[in-house]
Amino acid sequence: PEMASKEKVTFKITLASDPKLPFKTISVPENAPFSACIKFVAEQFKVSAETSAVITNSGVGINPMQTAGNVFLKHGTELKLIPRDRVGSAQFALENLFQFQVDKSS
Repeated sequence: PEMASKEKVTFKITLASDPKLPFKTISVPENAPFSACIKFVAEQFKVSAETSAVITNSGVGINPMQTAGNVFLKHGTELKLIPRDRVGSAQFALENLFQFQVDKSS
């Protein structure tokens, strides 16, 4: 019963700070921590994972402290990575998004 899940989920993650909008497609076990997905994709894009955030295409910030499967069920396949150290304005935008997300769910 404690066997690891073999189901995989796929994400297409776009680097929002790059005008060419490059993307990476990753398939991970649904029980993988989403923080590990962010770290992997950030390394692929050569940006800092510590200062990167992932948002949905509609602009909702995603909490990395959950499983990939949970993120997939809630938000689907297409996500955006925002490296906050590259884009000064992204920090401000993200704070607004998290604020908006909190307001929306209450």
